[in-house]
Amino acid sequence: MDRASTPGFLLSVVPKGLCAALLLALAAQASAQSFPTKPVRLIVPIAAGGGLDTIARAIGQKLAENLGQAIVVDNRGGASGTIAAESAKYAAPDGYTILMTSATLAIRPLLYKVPYDLARDFAPITQLTSQSHLLMANNSLPAKSVSELVALAKASPGKLNYGSVGNGSQIHLMTELFRTMTGTQMVHVPYKGITNAFPDLITGSIQIMFGSIASGQGHVRAQRVRALAISGPRRSKVFPELPTISESVPGYVVTQWYGLLAPAGTPREVVDILNREVNKTLQQTEVATRMAAEGSEPVGSTPQQLAAHIKSEHARWAKVIKDAGIKGEE
Repeated sequence: MDRASTPGFLLSVVPKGLCAALLLALAAQASAQSFPTKPVRLIVPIAAGGGLDTIARAIGQKLAENLGQAIVVDNRGGASGTIAAESAKYAAPDGYTILMTSATLAIRPLLYKVPYDLARDFAPITQLTSQSHLLMANNSLPAKSVSELVALAKASPGKLNYGSVGNGSQIHLMTELFRTMTGTQMVHVPYKGITNAFPDLITGSIQIMFGSIASGQGHVRAQRVRALAISGPRRSKVFPELPTISESVPGYVVTQWYGLLAPAGTPREVVDILNREVNKTLQQTEVATRMAAEGSEPVGSTPQQLAAHIKSEHARWAKVIKDAGIKGEE
């Protein structure tokens, strides 16, 4: 036998440092080939019951079937996702801990000091979803369309109040983008959550607010508030009668999105397995139907595409923050 073709001979003629690296690489490859052999923990950065949690559980149930292992949903709410992100950041980079992320985790570092860097501390897996927001108004507001809203706001600068789920939230920033693009002046009223804001929208303390289809459709269908338009690039299957904002404000398109990350250093082979199986899960009819009812559309991307999307979101909202003069408020 040719000694040079045997692993033992190869390991004996390479430097000790390279030998150790080779052994680690071989071990990682062997581990990736058998992945997963135990339950996978899915960290969700909100308390149980919210829209992100609903999507996580819908995906997790089917993903468990595809992987042949349980998906354990671990809700880590608080600090706008920072607690969850930090927990995932320090988890073992072996694929057995993954993190649901959204625009919130990309925006927060622009305004606050956070213990994570999405680009440095995580390995992207896939973009899960994209979902439009509803632009809603108090029923007594004279405006019944985006054009009428813009005209009303211009006629009474600073007289209209708009709600958000907190300073620096995506809802805050997307309203500021709307205000900037339409040349209007409105007053920001932040709330601790969407459920706290709706009573004031209904009674008229605030006149307009963006909100997810999942959170707003019950109020709209019960005619407690009026929906004016959809924020995404096309009309929603949930509200096909509603126009997009871009039909009245060319170029205005904003969507919420959810993605999946692993701790930095997770073997590429493991990331590829998760990417393949999660993307397969997103195409299953039961999952797609569940998402559609919440106003979400399954995406499924490559890790590189998710990385580029996060980078693009970071740049976009950084500009909005700068243009609007928004400051962090701890």
